[in-house]
Amino acid sequence: MAELSHRALRELIESFGGCDEYFTEMISAGPLLGGGPFEAYYIDAGPCPGRVVYQLVGARSDQLRAAAAFLDKRDCAGIDINMGCSAPAITRTGAGVRWMASADRAAALMEQIRRVVTRRLSVKLRIGPEDDFDSLARFCRRLEEAGTDRITLHPRTGREKFKRSARWDYVGRLRRELGIPVAGNGDIADAAGLIRRGKDCDAVMAGRLAVRAPWVFAQARALEEGRPALPDIDLEETALRFLDLLGRYQPPEFRLSRARRFFAYFCDNLQWAHHVKTLLNREGDLAGIAAVWSGYFREHPEERVLRLFSTP
Repeated sequence: MAELSHRALRELIESFGGCDEYFTEMISAGPLLGGGPFEAYYIDAGPCPGRVVYQLVGARSDQLRAAAAFLDKRDCAGIDINMGCSAPAITRTGAGVRWMASADRAAALMEQIRRVVTRRLSVKLRIGPEDDFDSLARFCRRLEEAGTDRITLHPRTGREKFKRSARWDYVGRLRRELGIPVAGNGDIADAAGLIRRGKDCDAVMAGRLAVRAPWVFAQARALEEGRPALPDIDLEETALRFLDLLGRYQPPEFRLSRARRFFAYFCDNLQWAHHVKTLLNREGDLAGIAAVWSGYFREHPEERVLRLFSTP
């Protein structure tokens, strides 16, 4: 969720009713400790700090420990160590899923962080270098013994991309192996999927879906409680509101990249999604993006309103 799970998106999701917890973008331990110029935006936990989990990434144990201690002093729901990111820019530094190469080293890291963190301490990871559930279970038991409070599993290996379906059976199996809560993440397509996958684990994490449908958590609650569907969604107004939030809560240097990332998923609500994405990516500022977005609905007014249903 790099360039996506920042304050502007949280504000948008909150406007539809919010969710139980939000994870930040990956916060690099080194730049955070070094006082990087944009770190204040990465650690902005508004509008609901008590429901925000700070997600840390890094390759050095000393930096992760110090960064976790620093963030633990802020109002938050917890600290999460990313051992699951497989992006080359992250793994080539030794961070992300590279931590899963050694259970001893990963457990030693969590023991160090546990000594300085009083809030909930969690880890997000993948199956590991290979498709080996037994190895995954052993790895996670070591993390549990080291003081980890929760595991979030994205059930793909470190080399697999989204074309390979997430192995959700691994989430349920891991839950039975551990004495700590296990959350699952991956391939959640809609509100009904959130509810269905919630039966396999203690919590469900939605990523790309929450960008495409920031109302999905409120929709899932309505489905669970048997309440009527949410009011119709005005797609034009929703995205324009997001652009306004970007202008308020992100620095000028970040706004264009984060707008493009948002629309890469939000446009999937439209019939001509690929065409609109192409037009939006040609724009050089938020005003141009807003003009293209509104122009689409002048040509296709029938697509402006999205009607949600109250049954799966």
